[in-house]
Amino acid sequence: MVYRFIHTADIHLDSPLRTLALRNAELAELIGLATRRSFVRIIDLCLEEQLDALVIAGDLYDGDQTSMKTARFLAEQLARLHQAGIRAFIIRGNHDALSKITAELVMPETVKVFDAVAEAVAIDRAPGHFPVAIHGLSFAKPQAPESLLRHYALPVPDAVNIGIMHTSLGGSAGHDLYAPCSVPDLRQAGFRYWALGHIHKRSSVEDASCAIVMPGIPQGRDINEDGPKSVSLVTIKDDRSILIEERQTAVAQFGRLVVNISKAGDWKDVILQAKGRLEDFSSAVSADHLVARIEVTGSSELAWRIRRDTDLLRAELDTHGAAIGNVWIEKVVTYPVAPLRPDARPGALEELAAIIDSEVHGSTEYREEVRSIADELRGQLPAELRDIFGKDEASFENLLAQSAQDGVSQVLARLRGSEGE
Repeated sequence: MVYRFIHTADIHLDSPLRTLALRNAELAELIGLATRRSFVRIIDLCLEEQLDALVIAGDLYDGDQTSMKTARFLAEQLARLHQAGIRAFIIRGNHDALSKITAELVMPETVKVFDAVAEAVAIDRAPGHFPVAIHGLSFAKPQAPESLLRHYALPVPDAVNIGIMHTSLGGSAGHDLYAPCSVPDLRQAGFRYWALGHIHKRSSVEDASCAIVMPGIPQGRDINEDGPKSVSLVTIKDDRSILIEERQTAVAQFGRLVVNISKAGDWKDVILQAKGRLEDFSSAVSADHLVARIEVTGSSELAWRIRRDTDLLRAELDTHGAAIGNVWIEKVVTYPVAPLRPDARPGALEELAAIIDSEVHGSTEYREEVRSIADELRGQLPAELRDIFGKDEASFENLLAQSAQDGVSQVLARLRGSEGE
C-alpha cells in the first residue's frame, strides 16, 4: 500500500518582521501572523489528504524562542495530527538548534523530534506493505560547517529509506554554508527520498533511484522571499516509484511588479498603466493576499515628476489595491530616466549632476562618510533587521552606491520640479 507524507521546512513560526517597509499596521499584522496561518494550512492538508506523516526538515522556529504562545500553538496543531493518527517527524536546523520550546514541550507520542545523534525509525506497517524507515539528525548547535551525511545510518535493507537533512548543499545566494554536501553524495547514500531544508527557494533533483527535494519556505516573510510558496506532497507507490506534487501554502505572496512608463504620454497615463499592471499581476496570484513592490522604470520626460511625486503614485496604488481586494503595496521604488538628447545643450541641473558624479561619488572621503552613517544606523537595528543593509560586504557596498545614486536622482527631480513642468 502507498505511503504518503507532506515534506516541508523553514517554517520559522512567529518570525519577527524583517523589513522596515511594513509601516501599515494592518499589513504588519497580516505578515506577522502569516507563518502561523500557513502552518495551519499544512496541518489541514495533512488531514484532508489523510496522510501517513508530516516531515519538517528544520527551522520550525526562527531562533531561541521563549514565547509560550508559540509553544501552545504548536502543541495544538500537532495534537490535531495525533488525533487523526498522522505521525510527525521533525529535525532541528540552524535557526532552532537551541530552541527551548522543542526541548521542553511535551510532544504527543506520534511526534518524533530527532536528536543530535542520527537515528533511523522503522514505521509500523501492515503485513504485505513495503517497509519504510525514516532517518533524521538535528543540528546540535547553530553552526554546522562540515557535512553531516557520514553520521547517518546505512539504509535499512529492503525498506524505502527516507532521509531528513538540513543543509545548504553546495551553497546558495543569500544563505550561509551549513552542513554542506553534494547531490552525488546524497544519491550514493542509498536512500529513496531526501527531505531537505534550509534553502528557501524550491528545487528538486529526481531520477529512478532517488529524489532529492528542497521544498522552499512555505510562507514568504519579506520582499526577498517573493513568489509562490509551497510544500511537497509525496506519494510512494506500491512499486516504490515516487510522485511529488507541489501544493501552495502561502497566505500572503510577496511579488515584484515592474512598470515601464516609456510610452506614457502624461501623468494620467502613468497612473492608468500602473493600475492595469497591478490588476493583471494580482489575478495571477493564488495566495489570499498579494504584497507588491512596484518598480517604475523606463525612459520618459516624466521621469523627474515620477521621482518627485512617488508618494502620490503610492497613494493611487494603495487605493486601487484596496479596491481590487487583498492587494497591498509594500513599497514603490522609481528608477525612470530622462531621454537622452545628443543635440541638447546641458543646463544647470545637468552640470550639477555631472559634478556630483565625477567629484563626489568617486571621492574616498564621501564613501567613508556614507559607510560610517550606514554602519551607525545598522548598529541601532535589532539583529533580525540588520540584513536590510546586505548580507555581506559586497551587497553592503552595492546598496550604498545604489542608495547614493537614487538620492541624487530624487534631489535633481525635485529641483527640476521647482522650475515648472
